[in-house]
Amino acid sequence: MTLIPERAPISEPAPPAESNDYHLSVGCQRIRVRYRPGAGIPLVLCNGIGASLEILDPLVEQLDPTRPVVRFDAPGTGESPPSLLPYGFPYLAWVLGRVLDRLEIDVVDVLGFSWGGSLAQQFAFQNPRRCRRLILVGAGTGAVMVPGSPTVLSKMMTPKRFRDPSYGASIAGEIYGGSVRDSGQPVAELFMRPLHAGSGKGYAHQLLAGAAWTSLPALPAIRQKTLIIAGTDDPIIPMANAHVLKMLLPRATLHAHDGGHIDLVLNAEVFGPVIDGFLGPTKPLRGKWTKTADVKITPGG
Repeated sequence: MTLIPERAPISEPAPPAESNDYHLSVGCQRIRVRYRPGAGIPLVLCNGIGASLEILDPLVEQLDPTRPVVRFDAPGTGESPPSLLPYGFPYLAWVLGRVLDRLEIDVVDVLGFSWGGSLAQQFAFQNPRRCRRLILVGAGTGAVMVPGSPTVLSKMMTPKRFRDPSYGASIAGEIYGGSVRDSGQPVAELFMRPLHAGSGKGYAHQLLAGAAWTSLPALPAIRQKTLIIAGTDDPIIPMANAHVLKMLLPRATLHAHDGGHIDLVLNAEVFGPVIDGFLGPTKPLRGKWTKTADVKITPGG
């Protein structure tokens, strides 16, 4: 794979631009990455379990259009093939770091949603100088946390809700809470966005990664300014977990709302400004150059 950078200084925030998709080979993984160019520090989005990057389209559409955004399909989701063997979050955080290296991105802000919140915590812990700010949405501390209802968690043991949107809509109120308790149709429409539902093997690997990991010992060492967004009606990650994160993260702020687990995407028009406000305005970087939309990656690299 060859990177051909065409570097030109950015003097002002870039206008809205088309996103670019790349397939990057990192270690033994092949990762699909979508990059929306802009100005300043990129925001990396780490998705929930089993979901392809398209699920986060509504949020990206509500963020400052000049903010660079990087999102990706975890192994076994979307267009990223599954890992040959099960993996842990330390390994996946290393893979994410290598992806950013390939894109010539240095410092980033990281947002982790649900399962992706575990990856975001691990990345911030492993890369204290590379991660500027951290946002955790509907996230917990891994295997050692206040669990959701066993009935709810049992319905999340397979990726069926992504493959069958009507099934996803039928169980949406029970597992996601919030506004979808009245109607699961918004969830059905959301789950029709992904182009590829991913594999059962990939989903199993994601489950195993979460089952064998906890952030509790590492939280006091995560010094980045952190925004915790949590819903009071979240059946998957009860609100108590947000209070644990707030207590143990040295520089954390809690933003509580009365919604459910996936309000981040179903009510993105509410949370986009909250996230932009926490990250601050976009502005050109004064330091190491970051990737622009003109970087090309040859197929099959």
